[in-house]
Amino acid sequence: MDSESTVPTCYRHPAVECHVRCTRCERFICPDCMREAPVGHQCPECVKEGKRSARRARTLAGGRVSATPVVTYLLFALNVLVYLAEVVRPEIVDRFSMVGARLVGPDGGHLSADGAYFVFGTLRTEGVAGGEWERMLTASFLHVSPFDGAFGILHITLNMVALWQLGRVVELMLGRLRFVVLYLLSALGGSVAQLLLADPGQSSVGASGAVFGVGAAYYVLHRRLGADLTAVNRFMVLLLLWLVVSAGFTSWQGHVGGLLAGGAVAAAFAYAPRDGRRAAVQTGACAALLALLALATVTRVAELTGSGISL
Repeated sequence: MDSESTVPTCYRHPAVECHVRCTRCERFICPDCMREAPVGHQCPECVKEGKRSARRARTLAGGRVSATPVVTYLLFALNVLVYLAEVVRPEIVDRFSMVGARLVGPDGGHLSADGAYFVFGTLRTEGVAGGEWERMLTASFLHVSPFDGAFGILHITLNMVALWQLGRVVELMLGRLRFVVLYLLSALGGSVAQLLLADPGQSSVGASGAVFGVGAAYYVLHRRLGADLTAVNRFMVLLLLWLVVSAGFTSWQGHVGGLLAGGAVAAAFAYAPRDGRRAAVQTGACAALLALLALATVTRVAELTGSGISL
């Protein structure tokens, strides 16, 4: 027998003699193919396979772990940019604010509740009841203009400080995609509550509904983790106090709607079973909430248009 035929060679480099086996597939590998492993060495293919099969770290809700709250930064920047745009063009607020239904004359003027504004010509309906559904989300990126008083600067400042402090924490606990869903459903929940409970002709703007939803998620997620709730409870007291105090000069309906929607979404994310059903349960819960909000909106719009829009 030829002794040379029994000399082991690298399976990737047949011309290279070697005497080391991959600890995973047990094939012979040369020094160029050796990769450090917890025990011994592995070949390049086994290393790649190990990386593909390695279980990735997940957040509490099952999202991908990230070190940077990119979505929070983007939402913060978007709110600030929109605010600067409305300072330059104040008419943006009137066009994209949350309005249930109000009558507008041919010259663009609004018909007042007491009928003091009188016009000749055809009146039209503007707002959600007039088919401007986008207002239910665009309003959450607008804020009171500084031209409308001192509260203008304070309005966006308070919301952005809260978003910056809460959003960065909640986003890292949920993951980016789930945080986006939470934020948008909270904003939508605030607009639906505004549509159902407020004067349909009342205009409202602000990220408060979405921020209250993020605040509710902050509380729910910390409870789910079993963390020390002393500081969290103190925060919730401040949040509820702000809700009461702000009722006199902001849309408390939007705050309550965002708080309830955000809490519901966060509970669905945090308490879904940690198995293969988790994504399906979370998706189903969010879809159910969205359907409920849509049903409430359609019902209210039908009531407004069917009754001739009560102002």
